[in-house]
Amino acid sequence: MTPIETQAPAEKHLTSSAMLQDIVIGLSDGLTVPFALAAGLSGAVQSSGLVITAGLAEVVAGSIAMGLGGYLAGRTEVDHYTSELAREHEEVRTVPDTEHREVQELLREMGLSEATATQAANELVQDPAQWVKFMMKYELGLEEPDPRQALKSAFTIAGAYAVGGLIPLSAYFFTATPHAGLLWSGIITLVCLLIFGFFKSRMTGQAPVAGALKMAATGAAAAAAAFYVARLVQGHGG
Repeated sequence: MTPIETQAPAEKHLTSSAMLQDIVIGLSDGLTVPFALAAGLSGAVQSSGLVITAGLAEVVAGSIAMGLGGYLAGRTEVDHYTSELAREHEEVRTVPDTEHREVQELLREMGLSEATATQAANELVQDPAQWVKFMMKYELGLEEPDPRQALKSAFTIAGAYAVGGLIPLSAYFFTATPHAGLLWSGIITLVCLLIFGFFKSRMTGQAPVAGALKMAATGAAAAAAAFYVARLVQGHGG
């Protein structure tokens, strides 16, 4: 009888951490910054149209700025890795004995015995590509970045910011005055911040309720500060 083959259960890991991180960055800023801007304008103007116009302009500008920031951060990571990779190849070629000793030290720090570390190091240095890869990962703590990630991050962050920014502005499309718009915008945005903060904290292993309250409090504080500063400036101007 042929023995029954058993398949090991697949391990579940978070494989889209970069995309999730970009969405979190874009959404959190998108929900907070336009909400604070709209709140500030609601304390200074009497037209919902002005709030909508300024809010949409901020969403567009903010999306571009956030997307560009994400792209530059991704490109910087790629450039840094490429620079360190070239330097590590140069060191392996010019000072192999020093690099060989560093491999042995790293292996000993991982818990290998002296004899095992020496044998493993001697085998590893036979393949320069794997040798450099080992040094990049375990000496410098660098993983090879995806060269396409910078562009992906740019679009993901920009899109998430735009979606988040339109949420607090949506209330002003259906209300007659900025104050009424602010009331509904506040309710909608705080609910979204609570939900977003809850799931964000849950995904990152933090306390979900505390994370939800923290994110909602941050958005509320930013909006309140913008509103009262606008009222204060308007009062002095008048």
